[in-house]
Amino acid sequence: MSAGQEQDAAGPTGLDAYKPAEIGRLIQGAGVAKARLALIPLAALGALAGAFIAFGAMFFLAVMTGADPASGLTRLAAGIAFSLGLILVIVGGAELFTGNALLVMAWVDRRVTGLQVLRNWAVVYPANFAGALVIVALAWLAGMAAGPFGDAAAMVAAHKAALPAGELFFRGVLCNVLVCLAVWLSFAARDAAGKVLVIIPPIAAFVALGFEHSIANMFLLPFGALAGAGIGAAAIAHNLFWVTLGNLVGGAGGVGLSYWAAWRAPGGTPKA
Repeated sequence: MSAGQEQDAAGPTGLDAYKPAEIGRLIQGAGVAKARLALIPLAALGALAGAFIAFGAMFFLAVMTGADPASGLTRLAAGIAFSLGLILVIVGGAELFTGNALLVMAWVDRRVTGLQVLRNWAVVYPANFAGALVIVALAWLAGMAAGPFGDAAAMVAAHKAALPAGELFFRGVLCNVLVCLAVWLSFAARDAAGKVLVIIPPIAAFVALGFEHSIANMFLLPFGALAGAGIGAAAIAHNLFWVTLGNLVGGAGGVGLSYWAAWRAPGGTPKA
């Protein structure tokens, strides 16, 4: 097989998109840049990502307001609305904890250290929370915690807070598999329109299926509490702990390490 044939075999042909082996290289390069980002821009971009995901969560609540939460079409529409958050993160540029689980691809190739990966997560996670809480406060001051919109927020938050630890963990795993696949696919696209189109289906799917996203819950649970969900800080912390753990397992292991083994590991596709 020629070199050109080998490259064609690495991914789909006839598409104006990067092939899987090239996506792995691009994600590793992005991981190196993220791991080396200075503290202030890292925190600022993390806060922006939290706010962006909160906007997606607000759009999700708007679709759920007054609708049957058990309806498949309602859940699909709400999922499409929620995808706004990741579109803003990817196209607008921000640092999202769940997507940054893919930094493990650069770590296993020793392009970044474990401490650099942990530093990124340790800065981005609370920054995401801060950004989400700013939108919680602004939405509350805007009077959105009252009326039908507030009722929908309280219903969603109460449901999330009632889930047991095991379900939260595995819903977190499944969620971030889809989120990181959306990030992976966005690296395949060569323009902004392509990125938007490939982000929507995986994000709509995780929302419609009822999976759990830790950063979205940083908005949905506090805002739902303000809207009358009857949940406190302990319930919010319980949810975020198990969902965050599941998100890390699903993103870092389920997608990051799996794709590294397929396309970047020694003996696999040659590294560029």
